[in-house]
Amino acid sequence: MNRNDVDWAGYFPAVVTPFTESGALDTDTLHALIEQYADRGMHGVVVNGTCGEWFSQSVEERAAVAETAVAAAAGRMRVLVGCTSNTAENVEVLASHALGAGADGVLASPPPYIKLFPNEVVAWYEDIGARVTGPLVVYNWPHGTGIDIDSDLADRLADIDAIVAIKDSTPDADQFFETSRRVRDRVRVFGPYMSVRGVEVLRTEGGDGTIGGGSLSGRPDPAFWENYWAGDLAPMVAYAEQADRLFPKLWLPGGWAGLYGSYQAQLKALMHMLGQPAGHVRRPRLPITDPDDLAVMRAVLVEEGLLPQESGAA
Repeated sequence: MNRNDVDWAGYFPAVVTPFTESGALDTDTLHALIEQYADRGMHGVVVNGTCGEWFSQSVEERAAVAETAVAAAAGRMRVLVGCTSNTAENVEVLASHALGAGADGVLASPPPYIKLFPNEVVAWYEDIGARVTGPLVVYNWPHGTGIDIDSDLADRLADIDAIVAIKDSTPDADQFFETSRRVRDRVRVFGPYMSVRGVEVLRTEGGDGTIGGGSLSGRPDPAFWENYWAGDLAPMVAYAEQADRLFPKLWLPGGWAGLYGSYQAQLKALMHMLGQPAGHVRRPRLPITDPDDLAVMRAVLVEEGLLPQESGAA
């Protein structure tokens, strides 16, 4: 397989997994969120990734999340399911279930905590690639795995038959764009193209899509890519300028955490402010409860036009 065996492109929200306040999995809220993403024209979704708090779910819960996402999407957009684990056997179990449930593909990072060497990363993806019977996405998540898949290593991984795409979350923008240049002939590349620098790369070199944390902007997120496909640069630049302003007001450099809490907790808090189904985080993650922090976050959304200014506000 290679990039031509799938049609994945555009904006794919990395979906949060909603939990109740007591910590139970909330599939009703997840279903509502996927429905909202479909209604807003997202091109796909990724569940059970970093935003999806896969690390605090049981195997049975991860299966329920995959089934819920596929059912809610109902063929209106692509569904990719995160199957990261610490053994290839576990990845195989999760991937077999996800693909059997109707997912379009599966995604896996190198196993967390272990800090594989480059040859071990290649062997890891060769192993799980031989076990997975559908399209496989490499997930480069240095903050979670302790290793960064650089351009040379990505180039090697792109030759593995099962791999059709890479979600590259490196904090090194220069490295990302070099990886994009190196591997896009063989695999689809999802990463930070929705920036002013990214727009220029799209204009001159091309790109496939972005898998971003949720969808704070809503309909403008997939519209960015539809404008790209139509060759309409001006609205892309306007979107990217806003995104470049918004990001440092809310997230730490590299995008691995929020300024006011964990990535998942801050994203869910922002989603609640925007009226999006989100649920709660599950321990060990803790919610953001400080009123001053929440007020600053809301003010940022108002400042960037994502929320209307409250009546009577100065």
